[in-house]
Amino acid sequence: MQGRTGMVAEGTTRARATTARSMVVALMASTSLGGALGVLALASPAAAQQGTAAPAAGAPVAFALPAQPLQAALDAFIRQTGWQIGYPSALAEGRSSRPVTGTMTPAQALDTLLGGTGVGYRMTGPGTATLVPAPAAAAPGAVLLGPVAVSASALNWTGVSQTTVTQEDLDRKNPSDIRDVFSGEPGIRVGSSIPMSQKVYVNGIEETNLAVTIDGSRQNNKVFHHNGTTLIDPAFLKVARVDAGVAPADTGPGALAGSIAYEMKDARDFLSGDGVGAYVKSSFNTNGSGLTTGLSGYGRQGGFDGLAYLTYGKGGKFKDGSGRKVDGTETDMLSGLFKGGFETTDGNRLQISYERIHDDAPRPFRANVGFISGRPAWEPRVRDYRMDRQNVVLTYSTTQPTDLWNPKIVLAYGRTDVKTPIYLRPVAPSTVPGSYPGEGGTSSFNGKAENVFTFAMGTLTAGTDFYFDRGNYEDRTMSARERASNAGLYAQARLTPFERLRLSFGLRGDRQVFEGTTDQEWTNSGVSHNVSGEFDLIPRHLTAKAGYSHSWAGIPLAENFILNPAWRYGAGGPEPVTADNVTAGLEARYQGFTVEGRVFQTKLDEARAARYAVGSATLAHDVKSKGYEIGAGYAWDDGFVRAKYADIDVTIDGLPADSDTGTYLATPMGRVVTVGGAHTVRSWNLTFGADAEFVLDHTKVQAGQQSLKGYEVVNLFVEHRLPQFSNLTLRADVRNLFDASYADRATYGQEFGTVTPLHQPGRSFLLSASARF
Repeated sequence: MQGRTGMVAEGTTRARATTARSMVVALMASTSLGGALGVLALASPAAAQQGTAAPAAGAPVAFALPAQPLQAALDAFIRQTGWQIGYPSALAEGRSSRPVTGTMTPAQALDTLLGGTGVGYRMTGPGTATLVPAPAAAAPGAVLLGPVAVSASALNWTGVSQTTVTQEDLDRKNPSDIRDVFSGEPGIRVGSSIPMSQKVYVNGIEETNLAVTIDGSRQNNKVFHHNGTTLIDPAFLKVARVDAGVAPADTGPGALAGSIAYEMKDARDFLSGDGVGAYVKSSFNTNGSGLTTGLSGYGRQGGFDGLAYLTYGKGGKFKDGSGRKVDGTETDMLSGLFKGGFETTDGNRLQISYERIHDDAPRPFRANVGFISGRPAWEPRVRDYRMDRQNVVLTYSTTQPTDLWNPKIVLAYGRTDVKTPIYLRPVAPSTVPGSYPGEGGTSSFNGKAENVFTFAMGTLTAGTDFYFDRGNYEDRTMSARERASNAGLYAQARLTPFERLRLSFGLRGDRQVFEGTTDQEWTNSGVSHNVSGEFDLIPRHLTAKAGYSHSWAGIPLAENFILNPAWRYGAGGPEPVTADNVTAGLEARYQGFTVEGRVFQTKLDEARAARYAVGSATLAHDVKSKGYEIGAGYAWDDGFVRAKYADIDVTIDGLPADSDTGTYLATPMGRVVTVGGAHTVRSWNLTFGADAEFVLDHTKVQAGQQSLKGYEVVNLFVEHRLPQFSNLTLRADVRNLFDASYADRATYGQEFGTVTPLHQPGRSFLLSASARF
């Protein structure tokens, strides 16, 4: 216990070409149908000449498609993938595609290419699709299960162990918090049941050991170990990408155990051309009578676009599976997002965004813990917390890149503040404890400038980045701060030397200046490198993947609420943290079936874990996470089923990890099984689905600690869309169907007999309605 408060789409393959010419088949519908319908089936000239087969419908492909007129982009996509895509010619007129760069499945490439165009698609068979207008395919709440299923294992950024949560995934999951966002992924756990105290763990490693960004802005949120580190409102979220372990050099500094990138929505995700619109969504949770309402307005005119989004949530305490109300679980959240952009006719785009989320409600005395027995009687069960996170990002990019000019420049500032009272022992004869406010804050001013060079074999991203991070704590008795600045240079190549091989490798160098609470400074520098690749052992059917990275992250700032102005750092100061990651796996695909598996290991050396004690400023641990993950699934035109299993063993200094020693480092994981599926009855505009999570007992604990109990949770949903009523969507979710009483495996304190962990909600009915105008 520590600190100032005493807390312990595989499909049909194109036949080998028999001629050296491309073939274009165009079928013209009658003018009464509103124009020509082009059904394109093109064979690559190179493939025709060489007699080679096109990639399978679900096999990853290396793309380097610039932004261009949509019809031209579709032609290039069809030539490269062999897909057949039907669409009315009028649908593509006057629209421009988004650039597609990197190795990914054709489905994800098509998602990216069509992003923001107001055009979506439906899978009509293996490797065939039909384009449809946005109201039918891309309206908020719509579920396009074909793309969802095939993109579940998509490999954007050539990430050999990347998980991508797309907008379609988010629509299907209907997330209330960040835990829901990553549901169905056994290797990604989110502890706590209160959004403001949730932390993400990737293969058991806590997210502060990953490079975390929001719209490209670095996050530095180590405020209080009882609070979460990256509070996210999923209503704003467009996509989340997680590189587990091996991460490329251009994800940013500090990617010890990988990276997490969150991207928020903008007006182009709702409008393909000039116009205005609005979107409203309201959800009522019967468990705690919580009502959350979000309202957004957006518009585009000429080269300008803008989006404003506001969400407000209010509710009472929820009940756990045993029927007991859980103290400190009220809902009181206000969040907002603004994004504005301007784009010139030659593609230069400038965008500014401001995002803020505020949580203000009584929480458990330790916000990620239900209760700790044996504590002084004068400590209250709950106390007021005010958590505020804000993020402002200015971005320059181009929507009309060339082979040698595809820049991106980002300047950003992010800040997280936590205020909560510090309680004092009562002075006799009074039994009422005194208190005074304590406030901690972290901030990061950061940026990068990079360019993507495209050539015949692939792409090269080169750039430079920087950050100025600060952490401070202040109350009436003291104040303390730590600061760090860093400058980095990086390059990442993503190549396809020949058709069956895809490679990615990169290098970055960093120089950091760290300043302790005593105003002492230490300068350190280091090099990070990575290499990964994929090879099609059996083209279209079996792919092998492997990767390795060594990461240097400098000295991380300590948590704000344990900063001590009397710390003794010693002559050398804290040691820079380094990590080594390795992963290898196979993925098999056949006629809609997918089977995949991988093994991995992450080792963190000298991972800083400072405590409040005077001599603990340089306290550090060695952390290891190793294990494997396997999965299988089947996708059809209107649905999918899949199952995954992960077995992850986490140790700290050679001993089984526990959640207290692992504060800001790691947590126990063990064995987790997830199962899920969904199906759409298109004639009824009806989608239904279910998912289940089975977490097994975990007995690999230290002597004197108790085993972690397993649990089973089942969720159901049904959704009906009424496009004739402003695209009204009605949805009902049943969360925790069998009313299990449990705490998520990543929740603090389950190893200790004195701790009552913070339980998850019992059976809950979530009723939602949304409409787009």
